[in-house]
Amino acid sequence: MNKTVTVVLIILAILLIAYNITIVDFEQPLEGNSIIAIIGILAALCAIVLLLIFITSKKIQNKIEED
Repeated sequence: MNKTVTVVLIILAILLIAYNITIVDFEQPLEGNSIIAIIGILAALCAIVLLLIFITSKKIQNKIEED
């Protein structure tokens, strides 16, 4: 996967988090659509972490191939 594709996916995940934050009802965060929005936020955060791990592993792989 290309680095630009990874960056675009991270930006999309951040936008998804921002959208889901607008849906959460902070007075009752565990009821109705709020719980779905919280699950969406957690899923986007997991996606960001996985993409950052992927970027790091690619950097390590490139350093190993250089040696």
